[in-house]
Amino acid sequence: MNNKKMAQTALIIAIGYVGSSLIVIPVGFVRISPLQHMMNLLTSALLGPGYSVLQAFGVSLLRNLTGTGSILAFPGSMIGALLSGIFFLYRRKIWSLVFGELLGTGIIGSLLSYPIARLFLSQEASLFAFLPGFFISSLVGTLIGYLLLKQLIKRKIVHLEEEEKVGKI
Repeated sequence: MNNKKMAQTALIIAIGYVGSSLIVIPVGFVRISPLQHMMNLLTSALLGPGYSVLQAFGVSLLRNLTGTGSILAFPGSMIGALLSGIFFLYRRKIWSLVFGELLGTGIIGSLLSYPIARLFLSQEASLFAFLPGFFISSLVGTLIGYLLLKQLIKRKIVHLEEEEKVGKI
């Protein structure tokens, strides 16, 4: 792994942890954090899917260790990070980041959270109880990330070119 990209990932984890700890919306026994989805988009675009998954895992782990997150943060954030990174890697369009995050976190992550909640949290919940909370959280965070990324590109702070394999800061 590239040392520069690892350092950037660590910085994004720190920002994601602090931001996700400050902006948490409790919905039943799920604590949604829109900032995580924004960080997934930025990391996927700038560093690629592997670093994006690492970032999502790092933020989820820190949030769980400090009591500001739940175990449900792992499937949602990591699947969204992976799919946004993979879709962007192959499509090279910013909308593919949005689609990957919404599909990965908002739908797949929410459905995978049901058995995890039943097993580890012993909560009575319907299968689709997670879908609205996860989807709304990922939608809000993804829209913020999309708008931020568009502004960073417009102001030439971030350069994402079609022919590159990963973005540059």
